[in-house]
Amino acid sequence: MSGTTGNHGTTGTPTPTPTPAARIVVVGSGPTGLLLAGDLAAAGLPVTVLEKRPHKISNLSRAFVLHARTLEQLDARDLAEGLESVGRPLDRLRLFGRLTVDLSVLPSRFRHLLVLPQYEVENALERRAVAAGAEFRYETEVTGLDQDADGVTVEVRGPEGRTETVRAAYAVGADGMRSAVRDAVGLPFPGRSVIRSVVLADVRLAEPPPTLLTVNAAGDAFAFLAPFGDGYHRVIGWHRGRDVPDSAPLDLAEIKEITRLALGRDFGMRDARWMSRFHSDERQAPAYRVGRVFLAGDAAHVHSPAGGQGMNTGLQDAANLSWKLAAVAGGHAGPELLDTYHAERHPVGRAVLRSSGGIVRLAMAKRPWTLAARAALTAFLDAAGPARRKVAAQITGIGYRYPAPRGAHRLTGARIPDVALAGGGRLYEALRGGRFVLITPEPYGAGAGREDRLALARWAGESRTAVLVRPDGHVAWAADAAAPAETAAALTRHLGPEG
Repeated sequence: MSGTTGNHGTTGTPTPTPTPAARIVVVGSGPTGLLLAGDLAAAGLPVTVLEKRPHKISNLSRAFVLHARTLEQLDARDLAEGLESVGRPLDRLRLFGRLTVDLSVLPSRFRHLLVLPQYEVENALERRAVAAGAEFRYETEVTGLDQDADGVTVEVRGPEGRTETVRAAYAVGADGMRSAVRDAVGLPFPGRSVIRSVVLADVRLAEPPPTLLTVNAAGDAFAFLAPFGDGYHRVIGWHRGRDVPDSAPLDLAEIKEITRLALGRDFGMRDARWMSRFHSDERQAPAYRVGRVFLAGDAAHVHSPAGGQGMNTGLQDAANLSWKLAAVAGGHAGPELLDTYHAERHPVGRAVLRSSGGIVRLAMAKRPWTLAARAALTAFLDAAGPARRKVAAQITGIGYRYPAPRGAHRLTGARIPDVALAGGGRLYEALRGGRFVLITPEPYGAGAGREDRLALARWAGESRTAVLVRPDGHVAWAADAAAPAETAAALTRHLGPEG
């Protein structure tokens, strides 16, 4: 639901822009910002997305994988089925050497990862956000940000250098590793470069690779191949001995050589439509919230591409934050709810940095002791089913649970899979309205007055546990054989009073 944005000023002193007090500004229109904007607009909030790039979703994708937890979140937005129809599922993920993680045993509706370019995800999320009423302003760069007790004032420079300010209740920086929002609130981005001079190219192949995702490290070289689906493949490669600046010239011969060293052959690479170098950093902001300003996705954390967790972690950040902003901006929850965003997602970001960093270090092991450690870990995981399942749960995101208050039910904070509901429905269909879902053994009739925030459902099986599921699919409250008064108190605590 877009609103007025005021008149454009001329270059120089910004012209204030009157906006509703509940407006949310989202900076950045990558996957994280798009999911967040779509959720907020669907909740009835005025949302403005500021993007410094022109309105064109690039086909030069960075990410190629959707994991199970992200697919669950997209299912709760009625997007998973459409993306599954254009992507290609893969039920096994090879990390390094002979270690293969079996995804077919995941406790999820999505027992696989989905291989598809990032731009397909962005297209789907953008269509949803536009349909819900989010306002998009392209070629608009954030140049400053101030906040006070009542809101946030974002200074922007638009097309032709025109400057103005946008006033909002809250702002979210989803504007990537070089986040202008993060810089504006004075947050550092500690960390370091892990791998330098990584090469990328989009190429045609004369020979098809033996697997959907092809990845290997051998000696000093590493290479990864993934299909776009349009006849091109993305190749990512790295050679330990070629530590050159990102600006150094790059040609297809270098990429082919690295690929041959890592994979044994170059599959007849030709017709490169794009080539580049980059470096891979491991960094995390110390806080995801500063007053009325939040960070999500790459603005909050960046890490190596190992395991394909980057875009997925950002989308899950957005799913965690959006319903909380909607509840507070809508007057149904106090601002203290927003503190739980950092408390829940910062540890996840830290864990992803560790796991992705561990994978890439083991993949590129060279010294005898690191090679021995890799071999020992691979043998252990091959033999130990629980350990292998834990690795799968962490990489795919389904293994994370959020902190619960002392004395809370054992399910509180846990992710709930797509359980069957009475009448033939399932949980993630019930979550599609962006509401909490209360699942009870028997019909519960006290939800009147909260229809905009609460859906009522019953278990399809024999469970006697009452469970209140948050819009992001985690348990807010649960009780075995709960009395009606206990359930009513939980609803008031988590959803506010009726009406």
